[in-house]
Amino acid sequence: MKKSKDCIQEREEYVICEKNGKKITVRELQLEVLTIMDEIHRVCEKNNIKYALIAGSALGIVNYKGFIPWDDDIDICILREDWDKFIDALNKDLSDDFYFQCFENDKKFNAIMGPTMKIRKKNTYIEEVNFLLKNRCKSGDGIFIDALIYDNICENKYIDEANRMVVRLLMPLMVFLDNIHINPVLLKRFVRWHAKRYSKKHKNSSRIGNIITEPWVPFLKGRHFDKKDVLPFRLYDFEGRKFYSYNNIEKISKENYGPNCLKKWDGEKWIETLPKEKRKAKHTKDLNLNGSNPLE
Repeated sequence: MKKSKDCIQEREEYVICEKNGKKITVRELQLEVLTIMDEIHRVCEKNNIKYALIAGSALGIVNYKGFIPWDDDIDICILREDWDKFIDALNKDLSDDFYFQCFENDKKFNAIMGPTMKIRKKNTYIEEVNFLLKNRCKSGDGIFIDALIYDNICENKYIDEANRMVVRLLMPLMVFLDNIHINPVLLKRFVRWHAKRYSKKHKNSSRIGNIITEPWVPFLKGRHFDKKDVLPFRLYDFEGRKFYSYNNIEKISKENYGPNCLKKWDGEKWIETLPKEKRKAKHTKDLNLNGSNPLE
């Protein structure tokens, strides 16, 4: 029998939390997050900015032509060369229904251990599963999409490790200061300068990947890639839309999540390979899709 190229059709109900006796599902959150992604795509297209869905969002493209059913976020990357242009475009063209947080527009934004920016939706609320660094930005805690700088990465893993170690050694102090409500602005500035300098130094490298302000990256499999597999970004189907992702999306998904992460054909249909007990939302602790106050 000829294998169908259709994506997996599983749409089970994955519950995040319950409000006033009503369950809020992952799918409800996904549909709201999708409105943020539509806006990001519009702004980037208008301003000729390159972006790509990455990590689990890219795997969702391969297996589901959209969200992985239990995935509660979208992650995108912006190339280092487009980062300042991206901020300018958001300041100029982002709809009033959304807002964004990054170090460039709020010095309380945390510069390590996470995304380089969060693009959020107004009149919503989300509490993340986060044990070390809380959102200190006063502009809000709306549902979001994480945006991460993709930087040039040194081909020599020992040099890369040494540069990430600088951030790793500073991380405990930055976390401590943040948790006693002292904003370590100077340390944040240094970390950002260090990352930018590192990327510029290795601009001719054949490797690209997560910015070194994510210091744990070397301990994760698959966060540095060949540039030819990442670029140029290509358009893919995602929830009935067209969004950009990696050039060689299947290869990078395997590098990220292992050789068995892609859908399998059982003779009649495509099936999900991840065990059912692992299919759960990982990032959301509390949620309100109809108000900025969790008690509304």
